[in-house]
Amino acid sequence: MRGRKGTIVFVAWRELRFARGRFLLIAAVVALITLLVGFLSGLAGGLANQNVSGVLALPGDRLVLQQPEGGDPSYATSELSEDTVRAWRHAEGVDAVTPIGIVQSRAAAGGTGDPVGVALFGMPAQAPRDGASGPLPALTPHTATQVGLSSGAAETLGVGVGDQISITGQTYTVATIGDDLWYSHTPVVAMTLDAWSAASTRVGGTGEATVLAVSGDADWSAVGHRTGTVAQTKLWSLTALEAFTSEIGSLGLMIVLLFGISALVVGAFFTVWTMQRAGDIATLKALGAGTASLVRDSLGQALVVLVAGIGVGLVAVVGFGTLAGRALPFLVSPLTTLAPAAALAVLGLAGAAFALRSVTKADPLTALGSNR
Repeated sequence: MRGRKGTIVFVAWRELRFARGRFLLIAAVVALITLLVGFLSGLAGGLANQNVSGVLALPGDRLVLQQPEGGDPSYATSELSEDTVRAWRHAEGVDAVTPIGIVQSRAAAGGTGDPVGVALFGMPAQAPRDGASGPLPALTPHTATQVGLSSGAAETLGVGVGDQISITGQTYTVATIGDDLWYSHTPVVAMTLDAWSAASTRVGGTGEATVLAVSGDADWSAVGHRTGTVAQTKLWSLTALEAFTSEIGSLGLMIVLLFGISALVVGAFFTVWTMQRAGDIATLKALGAGTASLVRDSLGQALVVLVAGIGVGLVAVVGFGTLAGRALPFLVSPLTTLAPAAALAVLGLAGAAFALRSVTKADPLTALGSNR
């Protein structure tokens, strides 16, 4: 048996060496698919980060939005009155409630620079950190004449701590600069809630809070039903951002299609390859080779091709992604590189395994042509 296993392994490596043109071709195809999937994943991750990183950095265990009578909650239309805020603060099981205002506007450096789009986040001065899972509370300034800038906003405006910027016709002093936080593709500027309410009114809003960051262990559904609101986890609340769902949905569909194409391409290649090896497989079976050994032999070949192709594709993704990150919202992380690569490897092996039905069902005498 050891000799037969050694013969099978020898045949497998011999095919890889002497038919390397075919294997290099499929490895190149796998590398290109890996590059496409990795690049789309990095782009989707970068776009998602510029859409929701500000929301994910909010304090609290859950985020409360207004529940319209007809339709789904939305950050763009949510308005929470003082009565609603008060009801949540007095609800049983709620430990902390932080009203937060969100509105998109424009800002200019020193009042003379070109205006750029920003997302104004209003929070009470010295916002509570209980249950905070992000750095946003550190951006909250102490007075109504101060603002806190995300690093993206500071870079876009070209200002630093102590400089002045103009927002909706009012001048503010930059008090802090924090992490790179974004909301709907605009960098975050944090203000006190009073300053934000005044700014919201000047751009046509009502000045009422957009969302509540709440912490505790309340009956979220009951309180939400009583107050005309909905309390969602931070991740689930992202569906209330229209731009996020449309962008990620489109890119996610393309990524899924590429995964399916990779499985079909690898499966088709090994189907044809297995058919061409029918004579060799029949000979090995006639010599006593087991079906399990032949399956391991074929899957081993597929794994070598997939590892080579995916490895080259990953190197290209990291290289091109690093360059693209200077001009595009591109995210290079294990989630956008290693995770798609692992999925491609699994799907590729699944496609190769599907192609091995002729190996598992082949009869040696039939495959050798004894019926002719």
